[in-house]
Amino acid sequence: KLMKKDAAKIITIFSCKGGVGKTTTLINLAGIYSLMDKKVLIMDLDLNSGGIATSLNVDVNKTIYNVVDDMGNNRFDGIENYVSKYNDKIDVLAAPKDPRCALKVDSKYIDLIIMSAMYKYDVILIDTSHNISPISLSALDKSDNTLFMVTNDPVDLKNARSMVAIFKDTEKENYKVVFNSSKDTGKDYFSLFDVKNIIKHNIDYTIDRSFYIKDIDKYVIDGKILTLDKKIRLSRKGDIMKLTKLASALLDAKPVKKEVKKDA
Repeated sequence: KLMKKDAAKIITIFSCKGGVGKTTTLINLAGIYSLMDKKVLIMDLDLNSGGIATSLNVDVNKTIYNVVDDMGNNRFDGIENYVSKYNDKIDVLAAPKDPRCALKVDSKYIDLIIMSAMYKYDVILIDTSHNISPISLSALDKSDNTLFMVTNDPVDLKNARSMVAIFKDTEKENYKVVFNSSKDTGKDYFSLFDVKNIIKHNIDYTIDRSFYIKDIDKYVIDGKILTLDKKIRLSRKGDIMKLTKLASALLDAKPVKKEVKKDA
């Protein structure tokens, strides 16, 4: 089977606090990329409590733990044997079903997993834990672009300010700050101007409060992606258009150097 000529764009979603809309945003981006006729792999690196497979209601036979276990024992035979299919364009590499298996996933395998997939997909979307761990750092290091999500929450903003400082100290530049105002819409503690001053960084994109979906749990139970839902696309054209612009901008990111052979 011929490999794809171009390596996939690798995009990681990261935050300093849980419940900021990371997973929902990632899934919506996956939907937009599939509409762009892109082949997408979603990697769930929130290993202890990943919710991608549940949110998309996919049947999972193998997880990232099985990939790592087989790689470590020379049984690995192609990433396609470990992914769960959502539709013709979107595959999922699920987090371990048993949280105890998460402890057995060594960060050194993250690069190998990405290498095994990067010429078989157009886009690799990586969801992470909000904890700074070797796993998350490996994903951030390998990414062409990172979406750093913040909300109007005092604890989140305090932690985000520290993370921005770390990014600056480590000279990390390939990230965009996304302010999600559709999450916890009753919390209007700070203006956009305040948020910029608190975290000491510009806001690159804003997810407006108008994108708040009151019955989002219904979509999760049904395994639906909002950006692929015709009703949502018609009723929230402006929000979908903004998210599409963000998706396009992420594809235009300057790629990081990927030292990998195409016949690997």
